[in-house]
Amino acid sequence: MNAKQYIGPAIIAIGFAVGTGSVTTFIVAGSKYGTDLLWVNFAACLFSWACCEAYDRFYFATGHTALNGIKKYLPYGNVLSWIIIVGLSIGQYNALMGNLTTSSNAIFEAFNVFFPVLGKHAYFIVLALAIINVVIMTYILNIGKYKLFEKIVSLFVILMSFCFILTLFIAPPEPADVLKGLIPELLKEKDKILLSVAMVGTTFSAATFVTRPLFLQANNWTKADRALQKKDAIIANVGLFIIGTAILLIANETLFKEGKDIKKIIDMVGVLEPLAGKFAAVIFLTGTLSAGLTAIFPILMITPMMVQDLQKGKFEMGTRQFKILTILAAVIGLIGPFLGRNPIEFQVFSQVFLVLILPMTVLLMIILVNNKIMNDLKAGWFLNLCLALALFFSIFITYYGVLEIYNALN
Repeated sequence: MNAKQYIGPAIIAIGFAVGTGSVTTFIVAGSKYGTDLLWVNFAACLFSWACCEAYDRFYFATGHTALNGIKKYLPYGNVLSWIIIVGLSIGQYNALMGNLTTSSNAIFEAFNVFFPVLGKHAYFIVLALAIINVVIMTYILNIGKYKLFEKIVSLFVILMSFCFILTLFIAPPEPADVLKGLIPELLKEKDKILLSVAMVGTTFSAATFVTRPLFLQANNWTKADRALQKKDAIIANVGLFIIGTAILLIANETLFKEGKDIKKIIDMVGVLEPLAGKFAAVIFLTGTLSAGLTAIFPILMITPMMVQDLQKGKFEMGTRQFKILTILAAVIGLIGPFLGRNPIEFQVFSQVFLVLILPMTVLLMIILVNNKIMNDLKAGWFLNLCLALALFFSIFITYYGVLEIYNALN
């Protein structure tokens, strides 16, 4: 059977979207508001699917990847592409700081469960772990083998999914809570709005669909693989919904219903431990760590990928430009662990940055997938409806995201 049927861009899409920022954001949302924001996750995944489908169709119809196509077919396309590159890079590097901080904390806390004496040296151990993590990952990326990168990300995504779903069985939810959470509500509370923005920033992520054509290309998918692509886009976003929902429901059962707040990742471990001992704690921390490692790989390569997309319409690992930009990203990412910020606060705020460029990436693709260049892959009424709702949703979320960033800086 063809290898295309086993591993597709869906794995990379999940890796891009689900990092420790996602884990942290969904834990905080579940611990503060139970299942109230579950509908936000559903909407974000639905709109993410619509954008993945649109960007995929554009690639199959024209043979051009996202930014290369925007440059070719839209007025001022080169300028628009650079705005996307800069905007996404800032958002992703913010997320990288948080991912490195939280994943390193997760490793430290896993050891600290069994060796409490390590707590005396927490800052230096976490910083050292962050440096080791990012050096190893940058080295692997700069070997220049795409299939190795794909296999490693796939391993982490599978491990992460297994850990969170298994933890959910340890603390199973009430069906009524799940159904209640899927009913949309008008957001009025400031914290609810901030968490909704952060949830959208990590799940409905422009980085996921802007880079998808590059991964279709890397897997040698063509228009002949259209049926496989449609299935892959659905799998990616159903997977995102399941993982995010599992994390939120775990927090609902273990924190919200117990009236407990979360200040750091270890707080979640403390609640899980009485349910199934240290086994539950280690499973959850393993899932958190896998999420962090899964996301760090694609974030390190996001900028060189987009630059190569604009310049050549493809990306190549191992080039001099690729190496310089991934090393630069690694150095920026270490700022988070170096500052020693609380990873919970750092991660939620970092996700807010990810929505800033979102409306532009949705609007540009709406224009392109309704152009005559699409031929038989031109968007139909259902896809256009989903994209229009996605645009409205992204503008709403970005507005509140900008307000939160402005308030935080003043």
